[in-house]
Amino acid sequence: MIDINAYKLIDGKAVAAQIKKELAEEVAQMKEAGRKIPYLAAILVGHDGGSETYVANKMSACDEVGFQSGLIRYENDVTEEELLRQIAALNKDETVDGFIVQLPLPDHISAQKIIEAIDYRKDIDGFHPINVGRLALGLPCFKAATPAGIMELLKRYKIETKGKHCVIIGRSNIVGKPLAMMMMQKTVPGNCTVTVCHSRTANLTEICQEADIIVAALGSPKFLKADMVKEGAVVIDVGTTRLPSSVTKSGYKLTGDVAFNEVAPKCEYITPVPGGVGPMTIVSLLSNTLLAAKKEIYP
Repeated sequence: MIDINAYKLIDGKAVAAQIKKELAEEVAQMKEAGRKIPYLAAILVGHDGGSETYVANKMSACDEVGFQSGLIRYENDVTEEELLRQIAALNKDETVDGFIVQLPLPDHISAQKIIEAIDYRKDIDGFHPINVGRLALGLPCFKAATPAGIMELLKRYKIETKGKHCVIIGRSNIVGKPLAMMMMQKTVPGNCTVTVCHSRTANLTEICQEADIIVAALGSPKFLKADMVKEGAVVIDVGTTRLPSSVTKSGYKLTGDVAFNEVAPKCEYITPVPGGVGPMTIVSLLSNTLLAAKKEIYP
């Protein structure tokens, strides 16, 4: 167990490791009972460095917990029609429990058309309109992985959310919007009063100063400063911008949306970058894949 009283840091890496252990134990039980082992497939288009890393980490995580996995690769010039044909094949493939199409896609391919082509019962990213709509209604569904990971961190660290004011900076379909819906649900965690801010929000600093929980998910390095955060706030940093660095082997450093060194002393809890939300995104995908294999969401 994590000693939540000893640290201000929310250690997503440690929580993700614990969840992987739990998943691996369940998969071992399924195997022993002669049941089908969960299978996650991924489609990767092109050779974007970030996408390559993300997909490799997802495949490696599958191996860690005992899932079967498969990677289907295409060059950047793949046609939208060919990608749609591959998705149709995966939709019909009964051995595949869930699959993802790694975003972003090349400009000549409509990401929305691709998302809507995925069978919502295999949509472990939680992006299909049916899953998003069911989330809005509080119905069982596959939930977007990053927001689901954030909710799991809040739950495992026993961070009180009921009646709290949660400010989310960022309105993306991947993080901001689904997280807002999750945080306002009649659940634990949940029951928050939620304010969603974005690039056109007036008085952003003043709004953040009133927040008990701030989620920074706008993709702007070190955007959230100390003067925007009240004492005792909980700060969740979703940002992962690659900035050039002369002190790392890779030549870049992952930087969050929070000016960590100046904000952290004011916080009750804060997530680091890396090692905070990122590892939770991958285990949320694994959890969704297990749910799909067990037919727990859509029998």
